This record gives sequence, C-alpha cells and structure tokens, in this order.
Amino acid sequence: DVQVRESGGGSAQAGGSLRLSCTASGFTFDEHDMGWYRQAPGNECEKVANFSSTGTTYYGDSVKGRFTISQGNAKNTMYLQMNSLKPEDPAMYYCAVEPRHIIGGTCSAQDPTDFGDWGQGTQVTVSS
Repeated sequence: DVQVRESGGGSAQAGGSLRLSCTASGFTFDEHDMGWYRQAPGNECEKVANFSSTGTTYYGDSVKGRFTISQGNAKNTMYLQMNSLKPEDPAMYYCAVEPRHIIGGTCSAQDPTDFGDWGQGTQVTVSS
C-alpha cells in the first residue's frame, strides 16, 4: 500500500520558518511526482508545491520565492522548507503522491483515481 506521513508542523512567528517532512512508502519513486497541498478552514484545497520524478519543481503563486520543496537523500523523503511565513499560511499541510484529484475543494477527500491515500496532514500556525 502507498503510505505517506507528514511531520514538522507547529507554530512560528510571522516572518519565521518551519520545515515539513514527508516519508512515503509502497511505490516506485522514480515513477511519480510528489506534492504538498494545504487547506485552511473555509478555503479550498490548494496545491503548494510539486517535485517531479525528473527533479523539476512547481510552486503556487502564493508561496513562490518563500517555500522550497526538495527530496531527501533517501528518495522516500520529501521536505517543504517554509520561510518568511505570512498570516495567510496557516493550514493543514498534506503530502501526496501524484496523480491527485481534488474532490469538492477538500484536500483529504479521496478520489478513486488518486494514487494512494492522503496522509493525516500536519498543522501549521503562524502568530503575528
């Protein structure tokens, strides 16, 4: 089974940093992209960043220049370095193996065509 586990969430001050980690198993890493998503209460699920199987990266406009996605030395580990945190960054952050299809604007809603389940997520809060 494909499994992912997020960690590293917590609280930081605005302008501060946090690093999220994702450990995944149960699939061939060279064959799938991996992404970070987030969802704040009342907001739709947002794709924050993507790390492709060929090493290219994608960032959502809201985090570009502040967040960095990377793969660990062990390919089953992925990180999201979040710098210059803003009051609009607090959310539940999810790591996911692609492909991933957002159902009803909700990150954790499972679509039959998703590759593997959503993880439990890790909460990020930002204090001003």
